[in-house]
Amino acid sequence: MNPVALHSFHIPVLGLAYTIDSPLQVARFGISSVISIIEDALIEKMRQVHSLKWGYSFSPIPKTEEDSRAKRITAYLNLVQQIVSAQVAGLKRQLFENGSEIMKFFEMLPEHSLAGSAFRKWRRLPEGPEKEELQSYLRSEIKPGAIEVNIMSKVDNLNYDREGKPLPPEYSDALSSLRGFANSDLDSGVVFSAGYNPRLYQYIAGFGDFFPGEQGLLKKKVILKVSDYRSALIQGKILAKKGIWVSEFRIESGLNCGGHAFATDGILLGVILQEFSEKRAQLEDELWQLCNTALAQAGRAGFPVKPQMRITVQGGIGTAGEDAFLRAFYRLDGTGWGSPFLLVPEATTVDDETLHQLATAAPDDYYLSDASPLGVPFHNFRPSSGNRKRIERITKNRPGSPCYKKFLSSDTEFTEQPICTASRQYQNLKIMQLEAKQLPPEQHARELHKITEKECLCDGLSSTAFLKNDIPLEQQTEVVTICPGPNLAYFSGIFTLRQMVDHIYGRDSLLNKVPRPHMFVNELELYVSYLRKKIGEAAHPVTAKQSQYFITFRDNLLSGISYYRELLPALGEDDTHRAGMLRELDRIGEELSLLLVPAETACLPSEI
Repeated sequence: MNPVALHSFHIPVLGLAYTIDSPLQVARFGISSVISIIEDALIEKMRQVHSLKWGYSFSPIPKTEEDSRAKRITAYLNLVQQIVSAQVAGLKRQLFENGSEIMKFFEMLPEHSLAGSAFRKWRRLPEGPEKEELQSYLRSEIKPGAIEVNIMSKVDNLNYDREGKPLPPEYSDALSSLRGFANSDLDSGVVFSAGYNPRLYQYIAGFGDFFPGEQGLLKKKVILKVSDYRSALIQGKILAKKGIWVSEFRIESGLNCGGHAFATDGILLGVILQEFSEKRAQLEDELWQLCNTALAQAGRAGFPVKPQMRITVQGGIGTAGEDAFLRAFYRLDGTGWGSPFLLVPEATTVDDETLHQLATAAPDDYYLSDASPLGVPFHNFRPSSGNRKRIERITKNRPGSPCYKKFLSSDTEFTEQPICTASRQYQNLKIMQLEAKQLPPEQHARELHKITEKECLCDGLSSTAFLKNDIPLEQQTEVVTICPGPNLAYFSGIFTLRQMVDHIYGRDSLLNKVPRPHMFVNELELYVSYLRKKIGEAAHPVTAKQSQYFITFRDNLLSGISYYRELLPALGEDDTHRAGMLRELDRIGEELSLLLVPAETACLPSEI
C-alpha cells in the first residue's frame, strides 16, 4: 500500500478470479487493486498465462510438491510485481503525446491531487525550459498502485497428504496463503476478511516483514475488513498485543456490498462511520501503545512515531457526490469501488457471456441468496450459468455439484472428513434424511430448497478466468457464479477504465435510467427486507432471545433513520434530492414502527 495514494479509491477483491490479474491492468496507472490468493490452482494457471504473454520463463509447481500452495502464490505474486515494475518503467519513458499511456495516467488523476494539478499546469505552458522541467517532475511522480492480496480468514481447512493423513496446521488453506504472500517480494498489504481466525492471526507473528524495520516502516501490512467499530477495536487489539500494526481498516456495508454479506444487528453504515470518525484518534493511540509495548517485550524495535492508519469505506457507493461526502464528512482516507468495475474489461477478468449479462441486467437479476456453503448470505446473479446449472441439476434429479477443490468443505454431519454443503455427496445424504422425516408438503419444499440452493463457489467464482483466457478446464467446471452488489443495478453497458474513473471523480456519469436512491437509503431498504425475512423464517413461538434480537435490530434501524434525518443538511445534495430522501426515510420509518415482532404479538409470518 503506497504511503500516499495517487487515487482516492481502490478496487476491492471480486470473487476468486474477477480481480486475479487486475494489478497487471490498472497498477501502472496508480490504481490499487486486490488479488484473492485462496485458489492456488487458478493462480498457477494464471502464472503460466502471464509468463508466456509477457515473455518470462515458466516452470510449473506441481500440486504434489511440498508446500506447493504457498510456493505457487509466492511465484505468481513475484511475477505480477516484475511485470508491473516493467510496465511502470516503460510508462516513464513514453513521450507526452495524445493517446499515450503516460497522458492517460495523468488525465485520470483526481483534480485535487498534486500531480494532477501539475499536469494541468504543464498543459498550459508553452514549449521551453519550464515545461521541460515540469515534465521531468511529472515522470518522477509516476508510481504504481498497490498490489494487495485477500485472504478470507474462515476459509482455512486442514489439508491431507496422499495417504489421507492430516498435514500440520501450517499447511492449512489460510496459513499457506499467508505464507505465500509473506515470502513474496511485494511491499503491500494483505486484507483479512470474513472475521477473526485465531490460528491465522497468531501465525502472522512468524514473519519479520510484518514488524517495523528502519524508521518504523513496514514491508508487509495488515488490512482488516470490518463491519463496525467494535470489530475493529477487538481485532486491532488482538494483533497489537502481538506487535502487529493494522495499517488500514476497510469498513464495508453489511448488506450493500458484493459477495458475502455480513449483516450487522441493524446498525447502518452512516452510524458506523460516525463512530469511527469520533473515536479514530483514540483507536490509533490505544493500538500504538499496545503495539510498542508488545514489540519492546519481544526485543524488537518499535514505532518511533505513530504509524499511518488508513480508514476507508466500501459497499454501494455509486456517485461522485457520495464518494466525496464520505471522504470529507467522515475524514476517510479513501473508498472502495468494486462491482461497477465488473463492467470494465480493462480492469477485471469477466468472460464474454457473463459480461454481456451484467451489461444488460435488470434490477431483479441481483438478489441476496443463501447459496454460499459458508452459511453466510451471498449476493447472487440470476442469469449466471452457475445458477442455471444448479437448477438444471435439480430438474434432472441430480442436485449438488462435483467437489474437487474442497475449500469450503466444513460439514461433518455425515462424514469424518469435512465435505461441502454444495456437493452432490452432501445434498444426496441430506435429502435422504429429509425424506425420512415425512414432513408436510409445504415444509418439505422449504427444507428441500434450503438444501439445494447451495452453489459451488470454488469453481463458480474462478471459472471466468479459465474461459476468458482459453485455459483447459480439466477438473474445473465451465459454469460461472458471479456475486455483484445490488448497486450494479444502476449501471448498464460496458465501459473503459477512463470512463469509470471519470465517473468516480464526477467528470462523467455512467448511471442508467433506473431511479437510484442515496446509498444510505439503499442500504436501509436492504436491512428492512433482511429483517422481514428473518422474522418470516423464525420458528413459532420464538424464544425470548430471538424476540430480543428482532427488537434490537428494528430499534437500531429506527435510530439510524433518526441519524440520517439530522445528517440531511450536510449531505451536499440539492433541495430536491434531500426532500426525496426525507420522504423515503419517513416512509421506511413508519413501516418499521408498524412492524410486529413475534412474541410481542401472536402473528404468523404471513401476517407481517
